[in-house]
Amino acid sequence: MIAGGLTGCATPKDTRNKIIVSVRDQRMLLVHDDKPVKTYKVSTSKYGVGDFPGSYRTPLGRMEVAKKIGSHAPKGAVFKHRRRTGEVLKPNSPGRDPIVTRIIWLRGKESCNRRAFRRFIYIHGTPEEWRLGRPASYGGIRMASRDIVDLYRRIGVGAEIRVVRGPLVSTSPGKAYAEAHPKRGKKPEA
Repeated sequence: MIAGGLTGCATPKDTRNKIIVSVRDQRMLLVHDDKPVKTYKVSTSKYGVGDFPGSYRTPLGRMEVAKKIGSHAPKGAVFKHRRRTGEVLKPNSPGRDPIVTRIIWLRGKESCNRRAFRRFIYIHGTPEEWRLGRPASYGGIRMASRDIVDLYRRIGVGAEIRVVRGPLVSTSPGKAYAEAHPKRGKKPEA
């Protein structure tokens, strides 16, 4: 039911999941109901951080999931202009580096990232999994195909994404989260 008694097909906004991406650590932390759940190795932009058109930088700050694309695509499915090409690449296939597997399109929520949606900033799969853990993207946030499938399944449209310069934690995401939230903290999956 939608407010006012009308029924509809709209999916409710995901307010239970949050993602924190550390540019310094090249790691992502998934938080569900204020509890850390899992960390993933990622790659942000090799050009640094920012939101300037044509800069190929990863925007900082608070964003949200605007759209999810590729629900039933196989791992390694190649996307061009958010449409499947029919090609499927294995992890670490030599050659080019297209967007693969899933696309989570981000919308900026602050002045420092207001162009993210128009700049096509995504969380997406990469066939260059060997580059994960260091800056390598052209603005988006890259993940291994198995990880983007897992994340895609866990979060919905509207989920909050925060991209930060600093570390997720000093020693481990679970420990730092537990220190910051002592009544809620629990160690996430690695």
